[in-house]
Amino acid sequence: MNSPHGGGRLVAIFVTPEAGAPMEPRAEVVATAGAGLVGDRYDSASGTFSGQRRPDHERGVTLIAAEAIAAVVAAGVPLEAAETRRNLVVEGIDPADLNALVGAELRVGEVVLRGTDLAHPCAYLEGLTRPGVRGALEGRAGLRCEIVTGGTLRIGDPVTP
Repeated sequence: MNSPHGGGRLVAIFVTPEAGAPMEPRAEVVATAGAGLVGDRYDSASGTFSGQRRPDHERGVTLIAAEAIAAVVAAGVPLEAAETRRNLVVEGIDPADLNALVGAELRVGEVVLRGTDLAHPCAYLEGLTRPGVRGALEGRAGLRCEIVTGGTLRIGDPVTP
């Protein structure tokens, strides 16, 4: 999404069944409206931040731009996509454009999401990864979303606002 009207594509999917456990890659995953991704900690209300600050259904899925991860690595902070602890990695979307989707709907394949909040980097994330990750991700750590219309998410799905 080089502009707010463009689009990108889904390049990675990650879930983990429990808080703090490593994120597991998937080729596809079922997104349940009003809940989360099947097999993920926030779908079962067992995430580290479940029940805190925002209802779990409003954090049913998290997105991050592949371009944000690349910028962190270019800044000298090693970071793998799974280490971001975000569920969906999208490519072709400027991190600022992703941030602008708070309060807006977007489509990933057949699934409709509503941006609810920016996913700010935190000390917990840095503790699971390495020093410098929190600062390097500031302002580009992704978007929390509510699943409005469920369906199956697949690698390669188009992402459109």
